[in-house]
Amino acid sequence: MKQKIAEILHSYKKRKIADEKLTSSAVLIPLFCQEGQLRILFTKRSGQVNFHKGQVCFPGGTCQQDDASLLDAALREASEEIGLKAEDAEILGELDDAVTLSTGYLISPFVAFIPYPYPFKANRREVEQIFSVPLSVFLEDKVNFRQDYYPTEDKSGPGYAYEYEGHIIWGATARILTQLIALLKSESGALE
Repeated sequence: MKQKIAEILHSYKKRKIADEKLTSSAVLIPLFCQEGQLRILFTKRSGQVNFHKGQVCFPGGTCQQDDASLLDAALREASEEIGLKAEDAEILGELDDAVTLSTGYLISPFVAFIPYPYPFKANRREVEQIFSVPLSVFLEDKVNFRQDYYPTEDKSGPGYAYEYEGHIIWGATARILTQLIALLKSESGALE
């Protein structure tokens, strides 16, 4: 399955957004196999961070001057937030850039395969919880999906949300996830 996802992403041409007013950032979408089942790793942000308190997201953050690339930023942030070593992330491909509507971040998402089990170490200042959801839940529509979810006053852009076991995945994270799921569903025969 990992190889099929890598092939799908390799053949996809990422759509980039160029806007100097937005803050460059990057996230890692970690996939891993547990008991023969592919899963997606998420984090829930702590209440101590400056933005997006308590929201479900992928590990990642703002690109720093020392980062050689957006991928380096995603890997550095994943290391800082969940203790994932860069050498343990096998990059499978990239998805389209996404924008956070209320805080002005331009997000470059990178899909990676990581080993499991893994000795994650959550940075409690930034991460309240690390959890995962089976990929099949999204591919087989076993998750509660909504297209009109707006928890804040800003109702611009698609208001996607996924609910799974008490977690609500919304905003830019849901838009990124929606693109990944759409790509994989469009090639669903390849995943079997």
